[in-house]
Amino acid sequence: MVSSQVFEQSIYINASSTAVEQCVTDLALMHRWLNPALRCEPVGDWSTEIGSQSRFVVQVPVLQPTLTNVVVEREPGLVVWAFKGFFAGRDRWECNPELEGTRLVNRFEFTIPNPIIRFGFDTFAAQWTQQDMQTQLQRIKQVAEEVYMTGARGKG
Repeated sequence: MVSSQVFEQSIYINASSTAVEQCVTDLALMHRWLNPALRCEPVGDWSTEIGSQSRFVVQVPVLQPTLTNVVVEREPGLVVWAFKGFFAGRDRWECNPELEGTRLVNRFEFTIPNPIIRFGFDTFAAQWTQQDMQTQLQRIKQVAEEVYMTGARGKG
């Protein structure tokens, strides 16, 4: 039996939940904060409605490992992608409104069934992955606050 690993991180963003959610669901905005080593490609038209599919391709020489994603949960402020490929799991993004902003929580839960890949991940990539998640949250914070401020100015 292979046990799941969970990486969960959150960040406070000085922007509305709507602006933060837009950064998680709009492909052009996602490309501004995703790790540049990842390429997100829609399968068909881009959407975050339940059943919509996409691929994440890791941009490493020769291999280019790929995860196939499908949206499995969707409601205002929440999107959950289930993924499979060289490992399998769920990537949950939840926008929680707070008094003057939003707490964005990212929960990355996964299993790596192949013991060789699991050993390699645990040895070489687990710490990097957690650091990368935190860096992505910092980038999404910047993008969301910019989107929020630009939108607020445009309406004034």
